[in-house]
Amino acid sequence: MAWIILFVLAVILGATVYIRYQIHLQELVITPLNVPKMIAENASSAKVTPEKFWGTYRSNLYFGLKTRSPTSPVVGLMWLEQARTMPPPIRHWCSQDDRLNQYGWLKHDGVNFGIQDIVEQNFNITTSFVKRQGGEHGGDWTARITAIPKDVNRPVILSLMFYMALDGQGSLTPNIMKNRMDSIDGQSLELGNFKLSFPKAKDGKGTKYHHLISYASRLDRLKDLLQNSLRTDSFNKERTIPFFALAGRLVPRDSPDPNFMVHQVTAQLPLEMEVVFESGSHSARHESLQGDLYSHKLAKFAKDFDNKFSEVFDIDKKGYNAAEIDFAKAALSNMIGSIGYFYGSSLVKSKYNKEPIYYWPAPLYSAVPSRSFFPRGFLWDEGFHNLLISQWDPEISKDIIAHWLDLLNAEGWIPREQILGAEARARVPDEFVVQRNENANPPTLFLPLQRLIKDMITSLDPKDKQFLTAVFPRLQKWFSWFNTTQVGNEPLTYYWRGRDEKTIKELNPKTLTSGLDDYPRASHPNSKERHLDLRCWMALASGILADIAKTLEQDSKEYEATHQVLTDNTLLDKLHWSPKKEHYCDYGLHSNRIILKKPMPPKNIQPGQPYDQDKIRDVKTEPKMQFVESFGYVSLFPFMLKIVEPNSLKLYKILNDLTNTDLLWTNYGLRSLARNAPQYQKRNTEHDPPYWRGAIWINMNYLTLGALHHYSNTAGPYQHLAQGIYKDLRANIVNNIIKEYYRTGYIYEQYNDKTGEGKGSHPFTGWSALVVLIMAEKY
Repeated sequence: MAWIILFVLAVILGATVYIRYQIHLQELVITPLNVPKMIAENASSAKVTPEKFWGTYRSNLYFGLKTRSPTSPVVGLMWLEQARTMPPPIRHWCSQDDRLNQYGWLKHDGVNFGIQDIVEQNFNITTSFVKRQGGEHGGDWTARITAIPKDVNRPVILSLMFYMALDGQGSLTPNIMKNRMDSIDGQSLELGNFKLSFPKAKDGKGTKYHHLISYASRLDRLKDLLQNSLRTDSFNKERTIPFFALAGRLVPRDSPDPNFMVHQVTAQLPLEMEVVFESGSHSARHESLQGDLYSHKLAKFAKDFDNKFSEVFDIDKKGYNAAEIDFAKAALSNMIGSIGYFYGSSLVKSKYNKEPIYYWPAPLYSAVPSRSFFPRGFLWDEGFHNLLISQWDPEISKDIIAHWLDLLNAEGWIPREQILGAEARARVPDEFVVQRNENANPPTLFLPLQRLIKDMITSLDPKDKQFLTAVFPRLQKWFSWFNTTQVGNEPLTYYWRGRDEKTIKELNPKTLTSGLDDYPRASHPNSKERHLDLRCWMALASGILADIAKTLEQDSKEYEATHQVLTDNTLLDKLHWSPKKEHYCDYGLHSNRIILKKPMPPKNIQPGQPYDQDKIRDVKTEPKMQFVESFGYVSLFPFMLKIVEPNSLKLYKILNDLTNTDLLWTNYGLRSLARNAPQYQKRNTEHDPPYWRGAIWINMNYLTLGALHHYSNTAGPYQHLAQGIYKDLRANIVNNIIKEYYRTGYIYEQYNDKTGEGKGSHPFTGWSALVVLIMAEKY
């Protein structure tokens, strides 16, 4: 009997241990890394970082501000040209569908002020803001919106609508005077008491005021709520067409107290309005920040910006004219002005979870690739962003990097796309929302860290030592995760997880995790692949970890040994050099003869019956284990990350290949894939146009120029050859981006390799803004 009891107890104990272990595995993906946070709980508060508390952190808006707090009150601008169009075209979120001629920040320092131009078909809008420190809640700020017609003989009637909305906490009380919203008194956890005032507009002809007081359940529904609240009204006796006006107080009977309030000004242009935010704790305020005082402060900050820009980048001594320097200032300002602050939980999944689950709630202070198309954080983009941001303001860059590294879970994984908050989620298709923990993204944060750490190693500032001490265990865990989850079958090889082995509709299964999406890899994914770019990223990371370890007087031998092996040219050549094609490449199960074609209709289909079936891939030659010999950006990674030895004959071959117009060279920059590659400009599916299959991408061109600059200044037999290529490539890239900017009004995601024309999302002042560093020759 005792044995039976012991057996039952053992079974129960074993089952309990098993169940608990399974729960542990399921929760591991949402368990934070157990080391001290780099960003303390109150680090973003008004008391700790007052100068960065308020900002243009709503990256997805044409103009909006919020604080660095989880449930910040938000303010924003909408506008409406009073024309015949129905429904009325209200501008709010940045959108390529709005077809604006141009918009973007002209000057923005990331802390104190910003000036932006928005060019519509019939009028221009200038938005600006200035902050003033004081009190305990982030101080005051004022925004000015100015609208002028393009043609004084063509009257334009415009409505400017400036709003404040709450995000789950706080209160708002409107002050209405003669049907005009004079101000809003408010209160929130992070801001205490405050007042948002709307002084009377200036310059407009026939100015009229309206307002809306309502309740919004979510921030992503503000525009819809406002649009549904419009009514028609008469403007004047001469105008027979009615105009759209807000309806006043519209609060549903069963809803909570109003949390969305809008001030509308309608007038014939020109028109200027100011919005003044004043913190209740700023008791030392002598006068309100508006009118002439505002103009004076704005001019001072703009002058300081110009002086700092000249000091940091020094491009006025590089032979550029005033228009080219203004372009560079706008490119930098759009990067800085696009930095957002997000809060929420990613939706994630591991192999142990049947359904996706939510990550822990977390903040993210991050730049974004594109305000119109990608207004959220992307891991591999952020490394490139901070190459520029760290030059302008190292403290902002360190703050951004710290926020990203605080997202590491206990495994050492960071979700590669951060979709935090209702506004961010509203713009992402469902299939891209869930992040899977076996999928990586290039560890590009090591790129800006490489430069930042060089300065911090010699710094006497104790804060720099603290940063290195905090960042090191997180980078160690991240590096370890790559070396656990992304390693190949052979020693010292790596391959990106996440490719679809079963797809029948893709010409070449995408490798989204690499950041290079449809760049051709082995046609038949399996665990024997060897991905060259990932190996090179690991070489870079190991070297930087070794440098940090030595600075902190910790054991660096493991990282030094790893770096030495991963940069060993003999071993690199053995694994990734194709003797046949004489260039570096991936290795895997591959066939070069694959096409997409329509499948044959089924035999039982009736005559005349419509038949529409997507194209599927047809493998003409059986795949075999071999080098993937398409020449392109991946082939350049050992060169771009400066792994190839300066005396190597392979460096000479790479340099000559760079200038071959049948391969990558164009008059506008290096194309992503050689013209003689089987997949050049080929669709990956019937519905997916080529992406990384020929277009010119500025981030990869920047890395290439950095390598050319390095080999130009490193003793070796090919130093002068590298110098000549560097000069020509740099000129081609800079000249084309500037030309396209002034032709179209935008910086683009990518550029056409045949014409140089901008392509893809715009404005794309993520890594394409690296053109500023190219102009400044900072690599």
